[in-house]
Amino acid sequence: MTMTDSKPVGLYIHVPFCKSKCPYCDFYSVAMKPDTAECYVKEVIRRIREYNLIYDTVYFGGGTPSLLGSDRIAKILGSVYVTNDCEITVECNPSDICRENTELSFGKLRSCGVNRISMGLQSADDGERRSLGRRTGRNGIERAIRTVKAAGINNISLDIMLGIPGQTEDSLAATLGFCIESGVKHISAYILKIEENTFFGRNAEKLSLPDEDRTADFYLQTVETLGNAGFEQYEISNFALPGYESRHNLKYWNDEEYLGTGPAAHSFLGGKRFYFERNLEDYLGGAKPVSDGIGGTAEEYIMLILRLKKGLDYNSFKAKFGCEIPDEIKSFAALLAEKGLAQANENGFHFTPEGFLISNKLIYETISKLSLPGGH
Repeated sequence: MTMTDSKPVGLYIHVPFCKSKCPYCDFYSVAMKPDTAECYVKEVIRRIREYNLIYDTVYFGGGTPSLLGSDRIAKILGSVYVTNDCEITVECNPSDICRENTELSFGKLRSCGVNRISMGLQSADDGERRSLGRRTGRNGIERAIRTVKAAGINNISLDIMLGIPGQTEDSLAATLGFCIESGVKHISAYILKIEENTFFGRNAEKLSLPDEDRTADFYLQTVETLGNAGFEQYEISNFALPGYESRHNLKYWNDEEYLGTGPAAHSFLGGKRFYFERNLEDYLGGAKPVSDGIGGTAEEYIMLILRLKKGLDYNSFKAKFGCEIPDEIKSFAALLAEKGLAQANENGFHFTPEGFLISNKLIYETISKLSLPGGH
């Protein structure tokens, strides 16, 4: 695949640097040293140029991409061919925005094409934020949002977490109210998952976590509150004002192709999936990505598309794979609709918020009923 191909793809850049490790985080990250950061930028640029592609979305994730500073981010973007309407997102830690930071200029980011910022709020309750290892309080988040808007970047997303230590219906309501009143365009609401190789994972029995039923109530509270405020739920954990859905993340869920670079980054390109190992030294040393099999299968498509509010459209499936959805899946969708876990008609089905809460199980059961000619 080269730039002469007609359809642009997405670009994900994993920035593996953090100041400190949050107790719940299992993403790959290491401490940043200036020399290492420079080597990292050069290697990212070298690897991007190997593909000679054009991109309509670029996403700097991490880690903490804002630690790179605007000059390094601009240098990377200077090596990337993008469409005129390219969505370019940078994840930022609010504490990097609030402190005196001569290396991070949002005016410069905007001038080099960055038009979307994603920030980790997690909670608007300072006590809950401290329990999650976050350094900036609510007032700092407010300053960070003002700073980004002042630079002319108005497409801002906030991440919040559900089911965190000490969370209550009232504290969640305050967090949701903060997000709505702040004027951001997009909100991601993730249920806390205790990962084994994290501080929370090693100390799970000491955490004051809400039980599964209460966490489910938090999720439904979030869906209702944000819906009433005009935020459309378009994916299990994502809500946006009309027109502000994350175009880059939609590529993942629509099973579209993208290139990932940086240690721990995954790709789906040319019908194949591959990834880099979680090792910065190996990446800087020129290590090749690891093959992860073929992509774009019918099973994979259903697994991803059912994460979206639009769900599985039978005609789109037929156009993509050349065959009808099995009757067993249609019958299963009708059964889910009777139970209030999905909405279904003759053209397809999608999960309700209650269905999203057990979507992993429901998706597995859906795929188990898939039997296509040729063993797809």
